[in-house]
Amino acid sequence: MTTPAQIRAARALLGITVDQLSEKSGVSAFLILQTEAGETANVDQATLYALKQSLQACGILFLADGDSPPGGAGVRFAARDEEDDGVRPEDLNAANDD
Repeated sequence: MTTPAQIRAARALLGITVDQLSEKSGVSAFLILQTEAGETANVDQATLYALKQSLQACGILFLADGDSPPGGAGVRFAARDEEDDGVRPEDLNAANDD
């Protein structure tokens, strides 16, 4: 089950604002703020689902409690494609600094 903390963490990991997530998900910014601040029992499951789907489309992977690697519930970036055009952090240097 997706938690409000995972929604907050995913949005922070992507560096997107509440307004940007609202635009992507169709959920009002006010409802996103309420969801992120709420307890799981008080959060509408349809809202959590819409937010989760939008964040997954942006490249976030939601981890359930006990998923591999071992640990609690969380979020991380989904695996990158090998054809990713970006420069990996370990390959950054002055020669590729644009």
